[in-house]
Formats: sequence, C-alpha cells, structure tokens
Amino acid sequence: MLKYVKLPFLKYKRINLPFGNVMNRAALIILFLCVGFAACKKTTEGGLAGYRAQAVIDDKIIVDYLKANPTLVAKKIDTSGVYAIIIDPGNGNDLFTNSTLVTVGYTGRLLTTGQVFSQTNDFHPSFVLAQVIKGWQLGIPQIKKTGIVRLLIPSRYAYGPAPQPQLGVAFGLKNGLPASAVLDFDIQLYDVTN
Repeated sequence: MLKYVKLPFLKYKRINLPFGNVMNRAALIILFLCVGFAACKKTTEGGLAGYRAQAVIDDKIIVDYLKANPTLVAKKIDTSGVYAIIIDPGNGNDLFTNSTLVTVGYTGRLLTTGQVFSQTNDFHPSFVLAQVIKGWQLGIPQIKKTGIVRLLIPSRYAYGPAPQPQLGVAFGLKNGLPASAVLDFDIQLYDVTN
C-alpha cells in the first residue's frame, strides 16, 4: 500500500507500508479457507451416502464371487470387507508395522472381469506397508515371509471412487482402472524388513 506523506524537509515522499500486503494476504487465505470448508461440507454430506451405497455394492460383488466359487476358503479380515485366501501361510515370526518394508511379487486383476491390470512378473518391488493401498495393509500381515495370499479388495480399501487411468493401460484396459473397481490380488511375500 502506497501512501503520500508530507515531510517538512521534502515536499512529498511516497512510502510503502508493509501491513497492507500482510492484510491482503490474510484476507486471501481466509477466503481460500472459507471456500475449502464450504466445498468439504457439500462433498461430505453427499459423499457419505454414496460411499455407503458403493460399500454395499462392493461387498455383494465379493460375496457373490465367493458363493460362485465354493472351493475358495476365504477369511474376512475384521469388518473391513477385505477377504484373504491364504494359499501358503509362509514361515517365520514376522512383525508388521507401518514402517515395515515388504518385497512382493503380485498380479492384480479386476474381480468382475478377471482382466489383469498390474503384474510384476520377475521383478519384485519393495514397498513400505503404510504406503500401499489399505487392502494390502490389512491382507499382507495375514501371511509370513515366503507366503502367498489372494486378496479380494472392495474399492473403499483400494483406489476408491477415483479412476486410475495410468493403471492397466499396458495390459489392455483402454481407459485404465475404472472408478470403484473391486480388485483381486495374488501376492507372494518374498521378504519382510523392519
């Protein structure tokens, strides 16, 4: 903010008062916060009903799949809706925390179509357990090192309502992984590091 001030020894002197910039910035920040909170409220009110409706749909897809395949022995993990089919429990006394580094090989498919959208083949990446999808965070601790598990994951514990256009394109999914996709993962746990 510029202000003209009359000084006795100068005719007029222009000085810059810094609080004007601070006030403008503060007003702008308050405006952004108000808009953000208003948007969150609208999303939360409408989104909660949609979230619950999608959870019912996802759970039905998984339960119907398990009924259609009675030879699969699946264990529901807590009340999450994630199901684990333990193929090989592995061995060892592995302790899993959020900072545990897991080295895995996996194949990810859409449960509804069986279409592969991600696969490691001979490459075995390592992930920090806290940085993978919630379905993996719940499912991987069901086995030990060298174990193999198949996870049936509802969309709320995978990628949620957001489509993932970058996933699956290399495997023939034209538009990538769709929104609210129910996933089916085969995971082999090669190593666990705490």
